[in-house]
Amino acid sequence: MLRTYLLSLCILISAVARLAAQQIPKPPAAEREFRAAWVASVANINWPSKPGLTTKQQQDEAIALLDMLQQQNFNAVIFQVRPQADALYASKLEPWSYFLTGQQGKAPSPYYDPLEFWIEAAHDRGIELHVWLNPYRAHHISGGEAGPNSIVKKRPDLVYKLKQGYYWLDPAKKDVQDLSAAVVSDLVTRYDIDGVHFDDYFYPYTEYNGGEDFPDNDSWAVYKRSGGKLSRGDWRRQNVNVFIRRVYKEIKSIKKEVKFGLSPFGIWRPGYPASVQGFDQYEKLYADAKLWLNEGWIDYFAPQIYWLINDYPHSFPVVLGWWQSENKQERHLWPGMNSGLGGGDKNSDEIINQIMITRGMLPSSPGAIHWSIAALTKHESLRRDLLNGPYKKEALVPASPWLDRRTPAAPKVTVQNRYSDLNVQWSHQKHEEVFKWVVYTRYGTQWTYRILNRKDRFFQVSKKTAALKGNIKTPEQTINTIAVTAVDRSGNESKPSILPVSQ
Repeated sequence: MLRTYLLSLCILISAVARLAAQQIPKPPAAEREFRAAWVASVANINWPSKPGLTTKQQQDEAIALLDMLQQQNFNAVIFQVRPQADALYASKLEPWSYFLTGQQGKAPSPYYDPLEFWIEAAHDRGIELHVWLNPYRAHHISGGEAGPNSIVKKRPDLVYKLKQGYYWLDPAKKDVQDLSAAVVSDLVTRYDIDGVHFDDYFYPYTEYNGGEDFPDNDSWAVYKRSGGKLSRGDWRRQNVNVFIRRVYKEIKSIKKEVKFGLSPFGIWRPGYPASVQGFDQYEKLYADAKLWLNEGWIDYFAPQIYWLINDYPHSFPVVLGWWQSENKQERHLWPGMNSGLGGGDKNSDEIINQIMITRGMLPSSPGAIHWSIAALTKHESLRRDLLNGPYKKEALVPASPWLDRRTPAAPKVTVQNRYSDLNVQWSHQKHEEVFKWVVYTRYGTQWTYRILNRKDRFFQVSKKTAALKGNIKTPEQTINTIAVTAVDRSGNESKPSILPVSQ
């Protein structure tokens, strides 16, 4: 009899608990979208504004850029740290960049590590930092005099001088591949980065050599003498393919959560799809970007689709749709946009329409990278229109389930009831693995959220707020539910810790 009574009591308690859980509403998920901008250091395009600035001037410029991105609800920055086989960070492999101090090999003074500074400042603002490298450019025409530790001086056997004045590493040579791969591995090992990023420079554009072919006759001759059977074009593409695949594997062997992104020229080949015309990167840059996407040797793919929607031979949605048809491994496809087309309403409309196209065509993982951050700093109208439009709400970076599917544990949450607000506090058993927190609040029947940074442990919320339906204010609403989640470095969000609020 007692056993039956206890069993019935357990069933009743369980049913009551289930009913209570059902009555506490769960928040809708926060918006997901990759929102990034490129920050170019080569030729001092974006940062620092010129060589030789003081440490404080460099840091002030960096903070201004990151503050602007945070205010605009961006969540990632693509920061160029290797513009010409040099370093905007402390490296034992390559010299300090000319673009920092005006002298290659000279460290900033007073000393600091720019990359460490950028990473910490970005993460404090909830912004991912991806390091952007040029794997083959050895010296830029605006890069001053090559210092004694430049690859141009140390290993002239690995580089060719092109007719425009650039020096280019030979992608066919093993020592070149070893050096560039070592640079990537060093960055992934020593720095708390979120991604590694290559752009569209593989074999150089032909105009860099006065329209003539890349001068790699010696490497080609070695390959032929070894019994190589590939055509010269296929051999060059193979050199790049081997390197891309190697870099991806080496990144994952060190830190699986660090994303590898590529931003090739926007068109693979003319005629793909049929209406598309223009430059042939497959034939001219020896970049088989379609293969890299097909095989999943990347985590995100950002083709530089720098053309207008209604530009028939290079139409933004047409080119994007073709790349999506080649996304066999379902990686992130976040196109590069030319956000510096101009100022005013016309430019805003174009960029906003392109963003909306990405959302419509890539609903499971929308996103875009803006070329460059200068478009945002220069055009106040574009900033305003983005913030009032598609970037009005904060967004989490889409998760990468092929890297990590484990969701973090939910945080432990407490709420302190005060006179006019509530002080929400939380802790986590593995706080070092959490990159962001999301605090959800429900007033009446309407949910809203705020995305907070890894160091935050509390958030104050008002007990009452005016709700909006469209642009019309409705009567004051009272808070009734609070929920907090933890988000890890791969974008996985925990289950919410939900607390009902009683007044």
